Amino acid sequence: MPDEWIDRNTVVRFRFEGSAFEGLAGDSISSALWAAGQRALGRSFKYHRVRGILSAANHDVNVMLQDGPRLNTRGDVTALRDGMDLTAVNTFGGVANDRARVLGLFARFLPVGFYYKAFHSKRLFPTWERMFRRITGLGVLDFNTPHVRTPKRYDFCDVLVIGAGPSGLSAALAAADAGANVVIVDENAHAGGSGLFQLGGDAARREHTRQLLQRVRAHTRIRLLEGTCAGAYYADNWVPLIDAERMTKMRAAAVVVASGAFEQPAVFRNNDLPGVMNGSAMQRLIYRYAVLPAQRSVVLAANADGYRVALDVLAAGGDVAAVLDLRADVPASPQLDALRSRGVELLTGHAVYEAHADGRGALAGVTVCRVDAAGKVVAGSQRRIDCDGLAMSTGWSPAANLLYQAGTRMRFDDGLQQFVPDVLPQGVFACGRVNGAYRIESRIADGRRAGAAAAAHAGFPSAIDAVIQPEITQESESPSHAWPIVAHPDGKNFVDFDEDLQVKDFENAVQEGYDNIELMKRFSTVGMGPSQGKHSNMTALRILARLTGKSPQQVGTTTARPFFHPVPLSHLAGRGFSPQRQSPLHGRHARLGAVFMQAGAWERPAYYAVEGRTATDCVRAEVARVRSAIGLIDVGTLGKLEVRGPQAAEFLNRVYTGRYDNMKVGSTRYAVMCDESGVLADEGVVARVADDVFYFTTTSSGSATVYRELSRLNTEWRLDCGLVNLTGAYSAMNLAGPASRAVLATLTDMDLSSAAFPYLAVRSGHVAGVPVRMMRVGFVGEWGYEIHVPAEYGPVLWDLLMKAGEASGIGAFGVEAQRLLRLEKGHLIVSQDTDGLTHPFEVGMDWAVKLDKPFFTGQRSLKIIKKLPLKRKLVGFMLPASHMGQVPQECHLIIDGGDIVGRVTSISWSPNVGRHIGLAFVPPEMTAPGTALSIRVTDGTMVPAEVCTTPFFDPTDARQKEAT
Repeated sequence: MPDEWIDRNTVVRFRFEGSAFEGLAGDSISSALWAAGQRALGRSFKYHRVRGILSAANHDVNVMLQDGPRLNTRGDVTALRDGMDLTAVNTFGGVANDRARVLGLFARFLPVGFYYKAFHSKRLFPTWERMFRRITGLGVLDFNTPHVRTPKRYDFCDVLVIGAGPSGLSAALAAADAGANVVIVDENAHAGGSGLFQLGGDAARREHTRQLLQRVRAHTRIRLLEGTCAGAYYADNWVPLIDAERMTKMRAAAVVVASGAFEQPAVFRNNDLPGVMNGSAMQRLIYRYAVLPAQRSVVLAANADGYRVALDVLAAGGDVAAVLDLRADVPASPQLDALRSRGVELLTGHAVYEAHADGRGALAGVTVCRVDAAGKVVAGSQRRIDCDGLAMSTGWSPAANLLYQAGTRMRFDDGLQQFVPDVLPQGVFACGRVNGAYRIESRIADGRRAGAAAAAHAGFPSAIDAVIQPEITQESESPSHAWPIVAHPDGKNFVDFDEDLQVKDFENAVQEGYDNIELMKRFSTVGMGPSQGKHSNMTALRILARLTGKSPQQVGTTTARPFFHPVPLSHLAGRGFSPQRQSPLHGRHARLGAVFMQAGAWERPAYYAVEGRTATDCVRAEVARVRSAIGLIDVGTLGKLEVRGPQAAEFLNRVYTGRYDNMKVGSTRYAVMCDESGVLADEGVVARVADDVFYFTTTSSGSATVYRELSRLNTEWRLDCGLVNLTGAYSAMNLAGPASRAVLATLTDMDLSSAAFPYLAVRSGHVAGVPVRMMRVGFVGEWGYEIHVPAEYGPVLWDLLMKAGEASGIGAFGVEAQRLLRLEKGHLIVSQDTDGLTHPFEVGMDWAVKLDKPFFTGQRSLKIIKKLPLKRKLVGFMLPASHMGQVPQECHLIIDGGDIVGRVTSISWSPNVGRHIGLAFVPPEMTAPGTALSIRVTDGTMVPAEVCTTPFFDPTDARQKEAT
């Protein structure tokens, strides 16, 4: 068949619900299953009713599948791949034997809004919650699936045309002919839209569309992007374009929306049975996939499109048992004459009263009836017609989501029975069905007008003469029926297939007082499912209008929000890369056998592997070396900032909680930074190297954030000082251990004595001829020197220190050893031993907070917090020396009397203490040394522990302050 999407020479094999199937390359999942005779393709969300194809166009989620690790795959538009193993979502036991179908028997007890009333009980809420978590949900997340990353890109054009049907193609050509660079996008795998499948025997429609498509593909100023959805509209014509591989952030000078319309299902009893589908769905199956939708069909029509469907079914080899028309008077047309000449029965003023299922739950026949002008059933007029297919062609709803997002004011056209644009924003244009043009000639002319107008807006004045509003010639009747709804006393007449909403649900909502369209949406959940109301919102609006005695214009529409179709989170996430930084000493670590870990954006050695030793053994050996001899660690990843100027001290006074204006040149001081709420944000060391120069460090993970925030504050405060980020310009290393002074003395003529270079001092000088800035600090609790040098000298100095320390047993140590060494000293790590609510008073940093200063960031909050009783406190604890069972881990909970009262923040075995030691948050009443703690471990057992004082090791800090 011309223009079909399938490749008949390529067979694709796949599985569905455990059974093997075959399709053809180019098939969608739905078309391949339907061609194979599979009618039950899914189950509904609420009542777990059997569902089949409805729109075949991503306007519903009747066919939503799990494709291995891929969640919520939409069968209507997902191309078949060889080896697919598919299952329907939201079933208990599979589509054929879904045990949850029993919920349909309890429908009377689950009316619209029942959850609002049922969940009010505090006693019953946990029961309801557990039950609904078990029985609801769609796809199943596979936590073992590797993270999916999709690239992003930016693009620009003069005119962006959304929709590649006849009107969109015409608009693109008109804009390009005027000189504009045009991008035209279509969410379908192939362009052409309804011009290539809604034919009804009219070959001219197809030929018009083919010619337009050929011209578009050949035009040098047009780019056609197929399989690409314009997902949303943002300010200044910013439109995200979503394809299978990426999101493109498109900025256009003008946008033409030619997005068409959604065909709306009619409403009658059992209108959701497999085999009941939109007329356009049948046509898509026929023309795109060469699939005969049914052997014997009934067509429910209320416009000329219904008659085209009937002719297309006949042309495909199917039988049309009857055409039912909701209208009593049907205008003459060539399609009507063609059907009569084929002997098809035409029943005017008729509707479907009820659809009947066969033993498999699929359509087996319909009961039809006469309806009066008000849409009511005429008593005694029912009759049954056997069929396995029912096509519904009773009306359309404009695909105007993007127009609404752009700020378009819409009006309801009574002749069309459709909302159409009334006032468009500047730079946004509409054409085709979304603009109310349905005849093929009108759509093409409307496209030319919109394309020329868009080009003129984009700055191509030659298009101005072409901006003439064509007369849009309508069909001889309205394309949409005002009331395609047939009442039934037993219900099961579905409006929203996503949420299993019936007509009575809307009646109940209005009765409950939810008679505003936005309120009814939230109470009933209409349009809140994955389809976002594409097939249901217009019908819901009609029902509300009739129930309240208002016009559709008065009722209005709900707010259209991005995205137009659901978009994978991988597309919305940031770019698919993780910035990684390496210190100037990275190569040295690699040669020493470092096992690297991620620390913020940095790669740091976790430990240095030694053949024949476990990771734990390696870490403990590094700890022992630092405590007994000498170790060297790379700390070049610390943030390194410098502030210079007459008001540098005032700047630091405002930034940090401590006081820095009274520091002596050559001294250092611990620094704590809080945010405006008093929460710990960062910590480091401040060194005063001159009267107006301070050099200070931040945590490795916080350096970029701190620098950005301090730059902002410096701009806001306008103090007489400047801030310089030296993080990448300086390398740094910490030489620590009892032998550190002796080793360093062999390389420098600086006076390293306690009197000349005391604890917490900073000195500048040279080591082996390399200019250095050294600080006597003791994060690991040993005599040591933090040596900062220009980055280019880092590797040289590292080698010299390692060479000089050979006789003393020097060795490198990594982050894991550093963490254990600091834990033995009771030093906390910000973001590990603190969280997003921790303030200094909870972690024993009262001494670092100078509330008597005129001002610092967070001071006001801390003054308030200081007056309040503490809710928790960070304490040290130990496990019993005899403990042999499971060891608690970080974040394991502390339980008291059956309640959670705290959590472990750090824990490790200390070879120097001979016990498992750790830090934990506990209530203030449990902070006294000797207090017993119970820590719940992974298997639920309780591990005893005891609060103790810190430091755990060298409690007088003699090792880092006194000469050895």
